[in-house]
Amino acid sequence: MFDNGYKSQYIGGQKEKFVRLDELDSNLSLPSSSSGMKKLRFNLDCLPFRRRAKKNPSKSFRQGVKRGSDGLVTFGRSLRSGVTWSVFPEDLKVSERKVFDPQDKNLLYWNKFFELLCIFSVACDPFLFYLPYFNHKSFCLAIDNKLASFSVTLRTIFDCIYLIRISFQFRTAFIAPSSRVFGRGELVIDPSQIAKRYLQRYFIVDFISVLPMPQIIVWKYLYKTRRAEVLATKTALLRLVILQYFPRFLRFLPLASEVKKTAGVFSENALLGAMYYLIWYMLASHITGSVWYLLAIERNDTCWKQACEEVGNCNIHFLYCGSSNRHIPGYESWRNMSETVLKSRCFGEENTQFNYGIFNQAIQSGIVASVEVFPKFCYCLWWGLQNLSTLGQGLLTSTYPGEVLFSIVIAIMGLVLFSLLIGNMQTYLQSMSVRLEEMRINRRDSEQWMHHRLLPPELRERVRKYDQYKWLNTRGVDEESLVQSLPKDLRRDIKRHLCLNLVRRVSTEYTSLSSLTCLIVMHLRGPYVWFMFLIYVD
Repeated sequence: MFDNGYKSQYIGGQKEKFVRLDELDSNLSLPSSSSGMKKLRFNLDCLPFRRRAKKNPSKSFRQGVKRGSDGLVTFGRSLRSGVTWSVFPEDLKVSERKVFDPQDKNLLYWNKFFELLCIFSVACDPFLFYLPYFNHKSFCLAIDNKLASFSVTLRTIFDCIYLIRISFQFRTAFIAPSSRVFGRGELVIDPSQIAKRYLQRYFIVDFISVLPMPQIIVWKYLYKTRRAEVLATKTALLRLVILQYFPRFLRFLPLASEVKKTAGVFSENALLGAMYYLIWYMLASHITGSVWYLLAIERNDTCWKQACEEVGNCNIHFLYCGSSNRHIPGYESWRNMSETVLKSRCFGEENTQFNYGIFNQAIQSGIVASVEVFPKFCYCLWWGLQNLSTLGQGLLTSTYPGEVLFSIVIAIMGLVLFSLLIGNMQTYLQSMSVRLEEMRINRRDSEQWMHHRLLPPELRERVRKYDQYKWLNTRGVDEESLVQSLPKDLRRDIKRHLCLNLVRRVSTEYTSLSSLTCLIVMHLRGPYVWFMFLIYVD
């Protein structure tokens, strides 16, 4: 009459197993008895059921052929009707298909790992903005070859690891929207439907984000053009990195959504949760500082171009380092006069011909001409962190539109980050001391009440001892409301674990009466455990 289905639910990313009893097909029931009554049986997957009757080989063969033909007919009917293969979440582990449950605990760990990987990958991209620098010996714009090799290698490693995430997406089941009427719903485990859904939603974002376009440009500059096309390499890197930044940020959305659906938060630990949001804030500061450095390079390059145009025997290509400049007529004469012309027009401390605005600090500090990566990174990181924290209030801009727009973006982004990221980080940190604050308020209210009611010192001391004992045992957690919100079987097991030994130690007379002891335990509440302890001590 009944057959079972193996049920489970996800609680905190872990499976809790139950047993579901379903109606069994009449063809599989046992034969009727002589009295005309049908025999009933329960067949549980967790308990083996063995038939005592011997199997007939010919009959088993006929049944196997019949089941196989019925399966082919059902499969063909499902293909014609467009019905996908779907199972309950608890049956996915039993199935032989290599498909992942979207709320599996191991997949949750992988998603958190990929989320951190995306953060470090996005943090690696701004190092490409530090590649151009001004060579003050030759007075030309050059590219840091060592930093270029390191940046593209690190980016390639991160992108290759992220390919595992893309492969997981083709094997991660999803819940059919039509099955969400009751419970969690059914998982679609058809690989073709899973792939179709992923290709229609997030595949294009993941595909564009891992395209090795910056790696190709740097490789072309280092090996194919022999480090000659500095201007073309700088322009191409600037455009491609900025364009790829949008999909590389968008891929955070499905990862964060999956982690939130499964676990609720990235980390239940308050310190780790605060560090998570602090990393985001530092990442925003890192990106802001690197963009500021690149825009300072652009403004200095603009000043050089204006100075070159005012000189008659200057070619724009002379401003960019490369072996091909020696073959251009007039290069030697420009090299002899370049230091005097460029320093007087673009590097003078009292220069009034060109207004650098917010980039004057980068020009005066000399970081645009430095090849040391770590000091350059720290200085730009501090500039970004300082201006995001102050919402760009100390920025003195010029009339250049790009500079003004960049300052506006800094002010808006700083305001958003403070309201979201720093607010969440503050919430995590306050959650560490919220119990202590509640305990302090309760003790203050208790002291005021006892003083108002004129309680004697003996009663006041007993109340203080009780409050201290309650805090040491519960740490401010309301155990009674917490236990009452649980199912009845869990309440019974928890109370047996907490109170059974204590009740048995109160009186040895009822130790043998397990039913009476359990009945006493079931009616005990949190405060009564303290009184049972006092009775035992007396």
